[in-house]
Amino acid sequence: MRYWTAEMERADALLFGRVTYQMMESAWRQPATGTWPDWMDEWEIPFAETIDRAKKYVVSNTLSGVDWNAELVRGDLGQAVQRLKQEPGEGLFVGGVTLPLALADLGLIDEYVFLVQPVLAGHGPTLLAGLRERIQLELVDRHEFRSGVAAVRYRPTRATA
Repeated sequence: MRYWTAEMERADALLFGRVTYQMMESAWRQPATGTWPDWMDEWEIPFAETIDRAKKYVVSNTLSGVDWNAELVRGDLGQAVQRLKQEPGEGLFVGGVTLPLALADLGLIDEYVFLVQPVLAGHGPTLLAGLRERIQLELVDRHEFRSGVAAVRYRPTRATA
């Protein structure tokens, strides 16, 4: 949780699709009472506070509105994200399954961060399944946690002819 908290703090805004936005909001939005729910452990609160206060952009053609420090992104995805990327700052943090695939296909992801868990699930969504073209990556950073999890950061390489 500390790792993802730091990653989100580095970003100027979070970019989510509808499903991820709604899932994150239901779990991490601070209740109107100002008190975090009983199920939340003390060590999860910094993450909850960070995601709760973060600026968010939500890509959706089905939602009529959003709140939770969020703004809807509609229309041409490539153009909309290019505009967001041109704003001053450190950059956007993208989460989810469907949206990262679409952005990878458009060549709009500047950096990939993967957390490799020491678990073989055998089911669930496959990351970036259906990617139209192979994207060569170069390792930028690697961090191994005591738990056996490895965080690896990559940047796309430019193809040389």
